[in-house]
Amino acid sequence: MKHFLNINEMSTEDLTGILKHAQKMKTDRLDLPKGTYDEGRPLSQHIVALVFEKPSTRTRTSFDVGVRQLGGQPMLLSGTEMHLGQGETISDTACVLSRYVDLIMLRTFESQTLYEMAKHSTVPVINGLTNESHPCQIMADIMTFEEKRGSIKGKKVVWFGDSNNVFNSFLQAAEKFNFSLIFSGPKELDPPKNLIKNAKNLKIDFKIDRDPISAIKDADLVATDTWVSMHDNPEEKQNRHNQLKAFQVNEELMSKANHEALFMHCLPAHRNEEATSGVLDGKNSVIFDEAENRLHVQKAIMRWCLSK
Repeated sequence: MKHFLNINEMSTEDLTGILKHAQKMKTDRLDLPKGTYDEGRPLSQHIVALVFEKPSTRTRTSFDVGVRQLGGQPMLLSGTEMHLGQGETISDTACVLSRYVDLIMLRTFESQTLYEMAKHSTVPVINGLTNESHPCQIMADIMTFEEKRGSIKGKKVVWFGDSNNVFNSFLQAAEKFNFSLIFSGPKELDPPKNLIKNAKNLKIDFKIDRDPISAIKDADLVATDTWVSMHDNPEEKQNRHNQLKAFQVNEELMSKANHEALFMHCLPAHRNEEATSGVLDGKNSVIFDEAENRLHVQKAIMRWCLSK
């Protein structure tokens, strides 16, 4: 049985195979109506549970559409319906769901919940996002980069902002895909020390640069994410803004990168905070390509999990 939980637990061969399959499926669907089934309906007669303890737009829509295009049947379950770990243990929930469905996608808060689900499930489990990681997003980002610029191997990726779940998955991907990664943000929002130590042990080409202009020099890919969460109170939001305003990606900063550098943001974006509208809508931006590629790469992940 094959789970898709985190990039660092996957082989480079499997990861690149998923990306190639995603690109082929995308190419095969060019100009087809969105509701057209993929050839052969590879998930025909399969039911996929899409469990959202955390709310979502892109993850919910892309997985739902993806299951349907593959000929399967999506079953959407929200946190208000499930109450994971409250009243019924996660292990029991995993055992019960496994009797009803063929595959589980879980978008949750704690990675412990994800791993508990995978441990007790008898069907594959996919990480749709946790507070610690977002592997589906990074797979879509790498797919987007490589269809625009070729292999990401040896390229320079620069992250502006704080060390969040998207950055953490970028750091894991740097080892598997062999690109360099620069973190540029305030010291108080640095990656955890254990992640930095692990990166050194794995000989990942990673460093921290507090100077945005120095960090972005020769960058091939510039990425950022929202500075605040929907759950943050106004005081927390203002504190984050004060901490991070020097690391905003604006037109002047982007001009210091390679002229063909791509700009990525996993969305939703708070325009003119972490990035200006000029950058988000500019010629280097591929934010909506990223969003589309979530669909294609997640379809490839589901097929990989089920050996379809």
